[in-house]
Amino acid sequence: MVKRIKEEQAIPRSKQTPPSAAKLLKLVEESLDGDKAMEVIVIDIASKTDIADFMVIASGASRRQVGAMAEHLRVKMKASGLDGFSVEGAAQCDWVLIDAGDVVVHLFRPEVREFYCLEKIWGAPAPASRKGSGMAVEMTA
Repeated sequence: MVKRIKEEQAIPRSKQTPPSAAKLLKLVEESLDGDKAMEVIVIDIASKTDIADFMVIASGASRRQVGAMAEHLRVKMKASGLDGFSVEGAAQCDWVLIDAGDVVVHLFRPEVREFYCLEKIWGAPAPASRKGSGMAVEMTA
């Protein structure tokens, strides 16, 4: 026998809708700016692939900084109502990938970023070697 519970008796749950791609991108940019990420590049990949709308690539000066940036993003994404995102590479913190659906974030140590050169793969110019500038460059297709 199934017992029905009236809505008033049910445990209230917060119904938070996940952020849009633009709001999620803004959250990522603000978080990385606050964490002093280096050479932040935003690439609009919506016209190039169906996997995401935006790709964000940033560097941290050390494994500790890369790990902290990834953890701060994880906490902020979860607090924004986003579920189902994944974080890969957080144990080593050389290259951390955060797949948040519409926004994919790559966090690198500088030498690892230079080795893989994702900007070149996606057709964006490589970042200027202005360490610590914190400037974001947006690329559109």
